[in-house]
Amino acid sequence: MTLEEGARVFQQNQKEFFRILNLNKKCDTSKHKVLAVSLCPQSLPYFAAKFNLSVNEAAKRLCGFLKSLGVHYVFDTTIAADFSILESQREFVQRYQRRNQEEHALPMFASACPGWIRYAERVLTNLVTSHICTAKSPQQIMGSLVKGYFARQQNLSPDKIFHVVVAPCYDKKLEALREDFYTALYNSPEVDCVLTSGEIVQIMEQKNVSMKDVTEVAVDTLFDDLKEGDVVRHDGKRSDGYLEHIFKHAAKELFGMDVKEITYKALKNKDFQEVTLEKDGETVLRFAAAYGFRNIQNMVLKLKKGKFLYHFVEVLACPGGCLNGKGQAQTEDGKPDRALLAQMEEMYTAIPVRLPETNLHVQRMYQDWLEGMDSKKVQDTLHTTYSAVSQSTSSLDIKW
Repeated sequence: MTLEEGARVFQQNQKEFFRILNLNKKCDTSKHKVLAVSLCPQSLPYFAAKFNLSVNEAAKRLCGFLKSLGVHYVFDTTIAADFSILESQREFVQRYQRRNQEEHALPMFASACPGWIRYAERVLTNLVTSHICTAKSPQQIMGSLVKGYFARQQNLSPDKIFHVVVAPCYDKKLEALREDFYTALYNSPEVDCVLTSGEIVQIMEQKNVSMKDVTEVAVDTLFDDLKEGDVVRHDGKRSDGYLEHIFKHAAKELFGMDVKEITYKALKNKDFQEVTLEKDGETVLRFAAAYGFRNIQNMVLKLKKGKFLYHFVEVLACPGGCLNGKGQAQTEDGKPDRALLAQMEEMYTAIPVRLPETNLHVQRMYQDWLEGMDSKKVQDTLHTTYSAVSQSTSSLDIKW
């Protein structure tokens, strides 16, 4: 991390959040901001487990707490993950079909984890970057939705919205700084500030507020006065489920096979698992989930040696996946709170699954806002590129 990046990351904290809240209380309305907060679904089980609530209660009480502070809108980023998964599915099928013509078509690596992306760009460079899926992460697609679609619906310029994301990990703060996630015309980042789940709890403690005492308020949607119903998730047990969704989609699109259940085979450890599809006695798809840097490094070693068998890998920097992000479920000495994490995992897997293909709002937005699924606007809004980044001499060795 460069010195400049370090300074900008540390600006994403409770003080910056309250600076905007206090600005809105002053008389000069020309400087007021519309404050929007987007909640990552992997953060909700943390609040539910910590305060002994259901996930639905936690979402509504968190919304109630944030609005009591002066936040105008509270959104769920699941809709952004819908877009990200749908675009990742399509890209994988296209890459698979081009695999014999393009050297770097496969394997495809997931692009949702900013810790993994940063490691790939800064350390692994061109060996890996051409293999990374170009679909933006849910956080940054949510930035496009809030500062693009929602701003237009509300007749606001993007710079009039201050967009905060509540996320499980600190690496999301770095992701928000990427230059490709920025609206240059309005001098406005798509995500202005990332606060971890733990930082929200700190704000509650500072305000001497318990979630149990907060009034439940329904979470907003991007669509006029429509409110969110019960919390839903994607197919993954500890993440947004890219592996499962892409695997099932590819099995259907490429081989005409309907896969209902996926069987994971743990290899060296529980954080490196394999999934295969067999047809006529042949393995036609081989996917893997690699969580934590030890498994990522082993995976890259195989790639360097030319012994890489996988078509797709869901890569996450945190061992145990997104629920185990270092911005939540940590003990005071910085170690994982295993009892709380087990409770969170149980709560997360109990949330009903909704397939992104079944979200009618998403289908309508492809047509009405994005001008069709194959449009240039889809590429500009939902995709980016990843490339090797040279290390700065003024870098800081900051470990989250």
